[in-house]
Amino acid sequence: MQDWIYILNPNKDTLDGEPSDKDTVRRLAHKDPDRDFWLSRRNHMNPGDRLWFFFTSPESEVAAVADVIGEPYEVDPADPEFAYRVDVALLPGPTDALHGHPVSRDELELGQVRSVQKVKPGALKILLARAGL
Repeated sequence: MQDWIYILNPNKDTLDGEPSDKDTVRRLAHKDPDRDFWLSRRNHMNPGDRLWFFFTSPESEVAAVADVIGEPYEVDPADPEFAYRVDVALLPGPTDALHGHPVSRDELELGQVRSVQKVKPGALKILLARAGL
């Protein structure tokens, strides 16, 4: 199992036409948890991996988590920014915990922010503890 940081920019990204902010993702975790997200590359994700959602604003923090439930699949090889999608299930309880006590950018030891990257071992301990996993 691997853990990944997935970057969401509420000022740019949308989920079903709504801003991709931490309140929207929390609500979806309870009402419609099965989602699919764009990837620029396959990233060797597998079912059982986790996606930790890093929101770029208004605060830079992780405030939601999901389990990967399917391997990434190619959608549009001609579009390098959105070539793949991955199916996930948002986790309501852990997302509630993170929503109430998010993990800051400093705690994640993030350097350059990319759309998807692996979680560093030190940051994983903090994420798991805050999410109650």
